Amino acid sequence: MPINEGLFTSNDGTWETPQDFFDKLNEEFHFTIDVCATKETAKCDKFYTKEDDAFSKEWKGVCWMNPPYGREIYSWMEKAYHSFLHGATVVCLVPARTDTKWWHDFCMWGEVRFVKGRLKFGNQKNSAPFPSAVIVYSGNIKARTMKSYERN
Repeated sequence: MPINEGLFTSNDGTWETPQDFFDKLNEEFHFTIDVCATKETAKCDKFYTKEDDAFSKEWKGVCWMNPPYGREIYSWMEKAYHSFLHGATVVCLVPARTDTKWWHDFCMWGEVRFVKGRLKFGNQKNSAPFPSAVIVYSGNIKARTMKSYERN
């Protein structure tokens, strides 16, 4: 497999958060747990791996989440949103896919921060082939009315 083939196909759906990008967010939020990590990519001392089954855990404190970007992202965003409703702060790094169901069902209820440019995930030489966004679910979110527009 060519060196960057994994970057463009991401067969397992994971994209390792760039450390400098995480560090800037951590300065602001002071994360207590990485809820979606591997032992090699965890950004916090406390973290959940696939084997820990983060969906079965109660997320508390200030959570960092960079979920797999495949079909399962809907479930991750649902868990993040519901954890926020139960008192957690959850900060999510996701692809900016504003046309998807998961974006409309969950992201739009958080604070949306679009990332300027494209991130370089892990140790890749090239930037990601998609834009990114940070979704923040915290007590600072005010109730809002959403209106969706559909194509005719």
